[in-house]
Amino acid sequence: MRRSSGPGTPCRRRAIQVLVAVSLAYALAVLLLESPLVSTSLPGAGASAAASRKLHLDGAWEGVGRTAPARPGKHPHRETLSADAWWGRARRLAGIVSGLELRHLNSTRSGSLRKVAAEAAESGARVFSGLEALATTLASSRDSSGEEEKSKCPHSIVLSGDEFRERGRTVELPCGLTLGSYITVAATPHQAHPERDPKITMLREGEEPIMVSQFMMELQGLKTVDGEDPPRILHFNPRLRGDWSGKPVIEQNTCYRMQWGTPLRCEGWRSRADEETVDGLVKCEKWIRDDEGRSEESKTSWWLNRLIGRTKTVSVDWPYPFVEDRLFVLTLTAGLEGYHVNVDGRHVTSFPYRTGFVLEDATGLSLNGDLDVQSVFAGTLPTTHPSFSPQKHLEMLPSWQAPPLPDEPVEIFIGILSAGNHFAERMAARKTWMSAAQKSSNVVARFFVALHGRNEVNVELKKEAEFFGDIVIVPFMDSYDLVVLKTIAICEYGVHVVSARYIMKCDDDTFVRLDSVMAEVKKIQNGISLYIGNMNYHHKPLRDGKWAVTYEEWPEEDYPIYANGPGYVISSDIADSILSDFLNHKLRLFKMEDVSMGMWVERFNNTRFVKYVHSVKFCQFGCIDDYYTAHYQSPRQMLCLWDKLQAGKAQCCNMR
Repeated sequence: MRRSSGPGTPCRRRAIQVLVAVSLAYALAVLLLESPLVSTSLPGAGASAAASRKLHLDGAWEGVGRTAPARPGKHPHRETLSADAWWGRARRLAGIVSGLELRHLNSTRSGSLRKVAAEAAESGARVFSGLEALATTLASSRDSSGEEEKSKCPHSIVLSGDEFRERGRTVELPCGLTLGSYITVAATPHQAHPERDPKITMLREGEEPIMVSQFMMELQGLKTVDGEDPPRILHFNPRLRGDWSGKPVIEQNTCYRMQWGTPLRCEGWRSRADEETVDGLVKCEKWIRDDEGRSEESKTSWWLNRLIGRTKTVSVDWPYPFVEDRLFVLTLTAGLEGYHVNVDGRHVTSFPYRTGFVLEDATGLSLNGDLDVQSVFAGTLPTTHPSFSPQKHLEMLPSWQAPPLPDEPVEIFIGILSAGNHFAERMAARKTWMSAAQKSSNVVARFFVALHGRNEVNVELKKEAEFFGDIVIVPFMDSYDLVVLKTIAICEYGVHVVSARYIMKCDDDTFVRLDSVMAEVKKIQNGISLYIGNMNYHHKPLRDGKWAVTYEEWPEEDYPIYANGPGYVISSDIADSILSDFLNHKLRLFKMEDVSMGMWVERFNNTRFVKYVHSVKFCQFGCIDDYYTAHYQSPRQMLCLWDKLQAGKAQCCNMR
């Protein structure tokens, strides 16, 4: 007998359930289509949505990601985006590429900074767009170039004097140096000559030129950015004649990030007994000086007495190791703690390694000045490329990744200027003071990096940016004169992305004592525009010499009041004004970014009061106890400072 299919039968119930499910699905789809921004308008939805996908620079969204969302717009909008506009916004959502618009920078005035910046931005855009394909090419070439790589890193290098001169008086050390590497130079200093170069001596009218004989041996590194001279890892400068002291001396130094360090001068006196040694050797050995009370005649007697064993003054004395027109053989050796120089078989000086350099950075040797080079021999060189390799410096651990951006405005945003190949510096910052910033919902810190001249560096930089989520790439080719663009990008990010109340700028070799900086900022009443740092007053531009500033670049006689670049803080209203003037083509650009900031703040101060706060605790050179920021800190020093700070001591670390 056939049953009737009433409303309560199983078949009828299943049909109703299917119909209801379809209706609900349709309603949900309509809601989503009508409300494209609904996911960002709900509390916490933006973070969860961003956490479910990862934006790659080739334009494809993929599933597993960790990049933070951009802050939702203050005013909801539903405009239709073009493909280019969508991609520009998507890149900013990823937090990898700066949203600063650089294409409008072009200027018809030849040589202007805006024109140079526009060209660098155009080149950077081409390089950036080709990174994905380049990464594949480099990976395949590495797999098939083992023998080729070995030939690029010879165990030793031998050059005759003619070969050395043909190479522009430089020797390339493709893989740098390693512990135990040595370089031997046979050469003859020239006779002294009259010197009229104003960089060396300033002659008054009627004065005779001084007689000079000197030469420079330098270990040099790769250029960090265009526009810079190579960094001097070791500057060894014997001055046979012509030093300001009137005596023969040897001066040694380093030049790090275009800043010369404190020179080590050997003037004929042995280093003090209580002074630190280098691998157990003194920094300066003693040699015979003309001012030790011996006449030319007594020197002859002194040598005669020495030969027959009648020495009374010292047990061992030697003359200055370099003599005009006399051949010498110099050997430079890389030790555990520093470089050691022997001349004609005896130790002359040792120079401790300085902040910021490792042995593999020494990729070139140059010899210049009053010197005739006979031969150069370099031995015990590394046979494998140490490379800029991030694998040696980066710890790809989730614990060092940046957290998602907070949904609410933050108290302070810290923009850190960095160069593409500074992998070690960035990692040291992440493991130390930045870790405190990452744990706070009121602080956000990001590195700002332009594109490097070496494509393989850019490939690794992109990987680093995607993994850690704390790098903002400003897509132009890096140059010393264009660092100012990174500062503007910091203002843009601080104002438009994280809505910070205050914006701090520092360098990647700056250690920031965050709680002290925040305490200094909070001393200023809310609502007052502020500019905090180590202020320079009445500084004048250099018109001569290597770092000369032309009148076209800076026509005024004085710079405005400005804070030193390694660390300063401005309020967000100043940053917003800077960005507005930049976008409206009203912002004056100058190649020195810290002076530029002083100029922009001065302009803002003309219409609204700015509180200037000066403190030497924002250290320009090195570190002082109870610092707010310490500059020129190596990765090792960063870790040491952090350990001391964790123990409650804001004290400096003097190791290198």
